[in-house]
Amino acid sequence: MSPSLEIGRLRSAISTVFRGSNEAVEYVIVAFLASGHVLIEDIPGVGKTTLAKALAQSIGGRFRRLQCTPDLMPTDVTGVSIYDERERHFTFHPGPVFCDVLLADELNRTPPRTQAALLEALSEGQVTVEGEARALSPSFFCVATQNPLDHAGTYSLPESQRDRFLLAFRLGYPDAMSELDLLAHDGAEADLANLEPILDETTRIQLRAATRQVELDDSVRRYILEIVRATRESKGLLQGASPRAGLGLQRAAQGEAMLRGRNFVIPEDVQAMGIITLAHRVSPRTGHLAENVIRGILETLAVPR
Repeated sequence: MSPSLEIGRLRSAISTVFRGSNEAVEYVIVAFLASGHVLIEDIPGVGKTTLAKALAQSIGGRFRRLQCTPDLMPTDVTGVSIYDERERHFTFHPGPVFCDVLLADELNRTPPRTQAALLEALSEGQVTVEGEARALSPSFFCVATQNPLDHAGTYSLPESQRDRFLLAFRLGYPDAMSELDLLAHDGAEADLANLEPILDETTRIQLRAATRQVELDDSVRRYILEIVRATRESKGLLQGASPRAGLGLQRAAQGEAMLRGRNFVIPEDVQAMGIITLAHRVSPRTGHLAENVIRGILETLAVPR
């Protein structure tokens, strides 16, 4: 297996279907390689579902969509045991989290209690139903979307929920040529139907394992720590990044290095992932944007050479 070749084929396959920014494609691949999850905040209709489906089909995985609504219950996420009178025992009916790629669409339209049902799945790769822990797919990957908070009927995601997502970013509108191409193909449905799997389960697991083995020099690891600690001292933030956020930045940088065909992390990998890994994990003061605060930290701190 050549990781660079497999990742290149994966990126090309997704890009033939998703006609948004190349950055968005790379971000979901980085998160997948790093065994993390993605939170996308954007308006409806910009390709969030297409991006998630394209990834699922490209990696040869099972795709499930969870449409989040105000009346969604935790058991609608994890599954439930139902008594079978004929067999005289309870039979477990798995929820949509039992898949390889889960699209949790409009996550912030469902109440916090149901949002919390995803916490264990995102952080531990399992769910506990009626006291029994049930393992999810070893390549489980969640792409969650949320509408802007000024939209009607939205709930703010609690900090503990946002912290479970490795990366958070916006798709934005496609450029004019990409949107013209989308119109010419009358959407992405036909391309999705013809998209062939690029990876099998063994390769998926091997790529993730290889990403964890990407090397970090002590100077790069100290650089990550300096960034995280700088968020805690920033006057623009009420709450800085946690130790878990530092681990997330390290893993995202490993995924970025893997995407670029290297088996070692350089400071530029950390910088590339800094904002989308940390901004959703900190609390800005009134009048400040978390993205701008993190950007300022990255621009100010000395970069190891």
